[in-house]
Amino acid sequence: MHIDTTPMFARSFSLAGHVHRFVIEPVGPQGWEVREECDSEILKAVRYTDWHRVERARSIFAIRASVLVDRGAAES
Repeated sequence: MHIDTTPMFARSFSLAGHVHRFVIEPVGPQGWEVREECDSEILKAVRYTDWHRVERARSIFAIRASVLVDRGAAES
């Protein structure tokens, strides 16, 4: 059985020499992994089986991305 781990959502932003990344990717029957990274450090990684929690996380990512852009970050 092949499990697709292609991110269904991935956005990266560069600011002051740092790369901030937001990722949501499927993890098979276990649901989705929701991850926030800065450079090579994982700031937060959570697995959800409830799609509504994934939607809420994506909304939070959109707000955080907006804050980064307001501070001068460039999407890469």
